[in-house]
Parts: sequence; structure tokens; C-alpha cells
Amino acid sequence: MMTFLLMYLVLPLWVLAGLADWWCHRRTAIEATTGWRESASHLVLFLQMGLGAAIALLLQINLLALVLLAMVFVVHEATTWFELRWVHGKRELRAGEQMIHSFLEMLPLFALLALAALHSDAFGRWGDAAQWRLRWKEQPLPAGYLLVAFLSAIFLNLLPLLEELSRCMRFPGGMVRRHANCRRPGGRGTPRPPT
Repeated sequence: MMTFLLMYLVLPLWVLAGLADWWCHRRTAIEATTGWRESASHLVLFLQMGLGAAIALLLQINLLALVLLAMVFVVHEATTWFELRWVHGKRELRAGEQMIHSFLEMLPLFALLALAALHSDAFGRWGDAAQWRLRWKEQPLPAGYLLVAFLSAIFLNLLPLLEELSRCMRFPGGMVRRHANCRRPGGRGTPRPPT
């Protein structure tokens, strides 16, 4: 049951949350506020979580894999903290976007804890050398599932993030930190680029 939830609920929700986050950035005109710097940080965050997803989907879950997944999660959280700290006050962070961030942070944590629970027998075998070697899954996930998962991440997450970065780079003065026409957080309306 837990494996089913991870495969068919957690991963799809995570991909959709990433797409919803991109839509929030577009709606608040990221190109006119924090620009390419925040957009580049989104790509870094995607690559970090992509690495974690690849480990979970392709490799045998043992102690080393769990340690690597925990490290990826901690690095992702630290990157998120630094990004949000920098963005605060430069771009409007609406309540909906903050709720989406909750999903983007808690779904990977749930997945990590679920994998640890599913493979709890590994914790009793610290001295087993096989627990500290990366290897392909002994029972790989179905090829069709992996194909859909990777294509979904590419088309619903990576390509929108690349579109966002391109939009930020093309914006007039694309490398500026802040555009004069953007509104400060708390103001009414959505900041829009000049027409």
C-alpha cells in the first residue's frame, strides 16, 4: 500500500505542485521583480530533487541510498531557505504560493520517511557492506511507469522552469534586480511588466 501511495499519489502530486509553483511565479511576474537569479535558483532546486527522485526510482534502497536521500533533502531545504530569505520583500509571495511550497517541502520528506519505513530492516545491518554500495534496484519499477514519471518531470517541471528563465533573461534590463513598475508585497494587484 505504501509503495502504491508513493508511486501514484506522492510523485504525481509533487510534479503538479512544481507546475503550480511555476504558475505562481508567472502570475506575480517574476521577470519584473527578482528575475533570473530567483529563476536560476528554481532550476537548482529542481536538479536537487531530480537527483533524489532518480535515486529513489532507480537504485536499491539501502542505508547508503537513505543517507543520500536525507542529504539531498537537507541541502534542498537549505537552498529553499536562502532563496526565500533573498526573495522576501522583492516579490509578492501570496498565500497560495506559500501553501504550494508546503507541498514541495513535505512531500519529499514524507517519501523519505516512507522509504525508511519500507526498508527498516536495513537499519539493523549497519555492518553489512551491501548496505553501503549503490546498485540498481533488484526489482526495477515498470519501464512504462519510469518513462511517464521522467517525461512528466521534464514537460511539467523542467521545461516550464526553462521558459521562466528565458522570460527573465529576455525582460527589458533582464539582469536587473528590481523593476520600477513592480509593487511591493502587500500592495494590491499583480506586478506586471510594462507594455
